[in-house]
Amino acid sequence: MLESMAGLRRSHGCGELRPEDKDREVTLMGWVHRRRDHGGLIFIDLRDRSGLVQVVCDPEAGAAFQKAEGIRSEYVVAVTGRVRLRPQGTVNPKLPTGAVEVAARQLRLLNRAKTPPFYIEDDIDVDEALRLRYRYLDLRRPEMQRIMQLRYRTTRAIRAFLDRRGFWEMETPMLTRSTPEGARDFLVPSRLRAGEFFALPQSPQLFKQILMVAGMERYFQIVRCFRDEDLRADRQPEFTQLDIEMSFVQRDDILSLVEELMAAVFQETLGVEMALPLPRLTYQEAIARYGSDKPDLRFGLEIVDVSDLVRGCGFKVFAGAVAGGGVVRGLCAPGCADFSRRELDELTHFAGQYGARGLAWMAITTEGVRSPIAKFFSPQELEDLVTRMGGRQGDLLLFVAGTAAVAATALGALRLELGRRLHLYDEDRLAFTWVTEFPLLEYSPEEKRYVAVHHPFTMPVEADWPLLDSEPLKVRAQAYDLVLNGVELGGGSIRIHRRDIQEKMFSLLGFTPAEAREKFGFLLEAFEYGTPPHGGIAFGLDRMVMLMARRETIRDCIAFPKTQSGTCLLTAAPSPVTPEQLLELHLKITARPAGKAGGAGEA
Repeated sequence: MLESMAGLRRSHGCGELRPEDKDREVTLMGWVHRRRDHGGLIFIDLRDRSGLVQVVCDPEAGAAFQKAEGIRSEYVVAVTGRVRLRPQGTVNPKLPTGAVEVAARQLRLLNRAKTPPFYIEDDIDVDEALRLRYRYLDLRRPEMQRIMQLRYRTTRAIRAFLDRRGFWEMETPMLTRSTPEGARDFLVPSRLRAGEFFALPQSPQLFKQILMVAGMERYFQIVRCFRDEDLRADRQPEFTQLDIEMSFVQRDDILSLVEELMAAVFQETLGVEMALPLPRLTYQEAIARYGSDKPDLRFGLEIVDVSDLVRGCGFKVFAGAVAGGGVVRGLCAPGCADFSRRELDELTHFAGQYGARGLAWMAITTEGVRSPIAKFFSPQELEDLVTRMGGRQGDLLLFVAGTAAVAATALGALRLELGRRLHLYDEDRLAFTWVTEFPLLEYSPEEKRYVAVHHPFTMPVEADWPLLDSEPLKVRAQAYDLVLNGVELGGGSIRIHRRDIQEKMFSLLGFTPAEAREKFGFLLEAFEYGTPPHGGIAFGLDRMVMLMARRETIRDCIAFPKTQSGTCLLTAAPSPVTPEQLLELHLKITARPAGKAGGAGEA
């Protein structure tokens, strides 16, 4: 029979008891993690979010012993008893409570439980879909509770730091207007204004800039954002970001504040000391040296340009690439000179997936350079190549010839693959870097127009303003990303705060003056009322916690995530709605995928 908690008050968490609590009368409440019947004694491992402790029921406890005979895993119980030291030889050093146990005097059964579809313990080998279907059980597992606690402690540390620095936490609307430039919006139909729609915010970008116009000066928000885009391991349709905006600042003011924020958060949550200032790379440096604008600096293996050394050489693939305006760049793979033909073919195929038309190689052996292309180079040319690449005996030199973009992409991916295969990086290292001076614009062949690399509200580097009319693709942005272990943690910029520059930016992006006024008229008008210079940054909180917790996917760091197909297995969302609901919203479904039922009838 189920019992109530009437008259009981929980005195301790299960994981809080220690030897100094010996002889203390305690009342614990939690879930039965495991029950073991040793004949005359019944042992219960009782679990709550603070941890686990052993409870002992013996026949002298009377009713408590009888109830213990009938309980099972995941039953919810309340136990009152006395703390005592475990007998010699039975201490469990793996548990913080392993030196004590609770001798039960009273046991109440608060609720029963069905047999769970998987064990409530760490490191389970179970399909993720099953975990998400029964997320409330998955979240009971200690490792998941540690992640949720880490997430809470991270947001608490962020708020405390920013409060000390004079920031105000302010909310911005969840229902706003749809604007171009970005991922697809999630649209919300208006019941009161037929045929019109709100959009869920992809970020609070425009509102936080308006707050700077309003004189708030230092704003932050831990905010939910929404993007209707294809999912990957580190993306979700709804996600949480830390949003920061500041007035009367320049780039270095923001970078210094963020560095101090990261140092405070990592010290508070992980006990990790960060050396400041953090390294900085320009976008061009990052691409040239690492083939990526989010370089993983946990290991070296930098890309080396040898174009000048092979210009006019006897190997036509290299010489032709340079003569045609391309480049020849390479990597030095340490200790890989003995790679087999199969391994070299695998690397060639891998590079080909990233646009490389081939992968040339040179192995440095005791007998000199071994390579199918060595015959096309003079001894001096080979020596110069080995020296430039930093090659030593036993190393393998790998080369890609082609456009600068293809060489960077292919070698950047190959660098990461070699780092993984050769175990070149320390899994426990945290390697931060800033990447700055991104291009302001890039050309989209599909849309046949310029698009913003970050977003349309980013201020160009002042020295590049004259290029906006003549060579816009050469204009650098006052934009910056913070990268950790090859993952972009967040990005920001100094914002445009002048109407003339903002209108120029809209024009470059293909907006007519009328289109710009229709979409962004409220912002342009605000810029006429004394807008301060301002800038900011936003961090993906889910991604940050994922890296801090050493997880492979952000789904492990969100209490109720969506699957990669954008569905919630727990609630079966998204789901059809009734014809009455659609009628109220002035909507009608005109087509529905096969097998989908519900909602209004098809036209």
